[in-house]
Amino acid sequence: MEIYRTERLIIRKWLETDSKDLYEYASNELVGPNAGWAPHQDEEESLAVLQMFIENDDAYAVVLKSENKVIGSIGLHDRKPDDNLADLAQGEIGYVLNPAYWGQGIIPEAVNGLIQYGFNEADLDLIWCGHFDFNHNSRRVVEKCGFTYRFQKNSRLERLNNREVTTLYYNITKEEFEASNQ
Repeated sequence: MEIYRTERLIIRKWLETDSKDLYEYASNELVGPNAGWAPHQDEEESLAVLQMFIENDDAYAVVLKSENKVIGSIGLHDRKPDDNLADLAQGEIGYVLNPAYWGQGIIPEAVNGLIQYGFNEADLDLIWCGHFDFNHNSRRVVEKCGFTYRFQKNSRLERLNNREVTTLYYNITKEEFEASNQ
């Protein structure tokens, strides 16, 4: 994906010049732990993560058009949470948002854009989205975007001092997406 536009957002590849905006929210205690990683300690750490995003090419900058500023990240990752469905073309959406922009419907707008991209342009059969059981904001996003709860898994987060978490997994099929858009 090169660039995807929604009403208020531009979803695009990361640039090294985005490190200051990334650090602004990635250093916030409200962001990383809810997504499975420790807050960034300095802008150099954010730059290293940003370079990983660029190399892996599966996470994108969420730019607010009105401010021309990166306010979050969204990805469509090559993950298959359910081995029984491994034969389907699928991806998993993950996202974070600068807390200064919470409560404005920005991430549901970005997620819906990525769902449209995934089904209409990347020809996926199934899109997953997961969140930790304590992350109520992400639960609301998943519900607003039409995902259906499927199962949960327990795991340990290496990037968060081996904290034990329960991840709730949801998905939406191409057929469900098409039916909801008729």
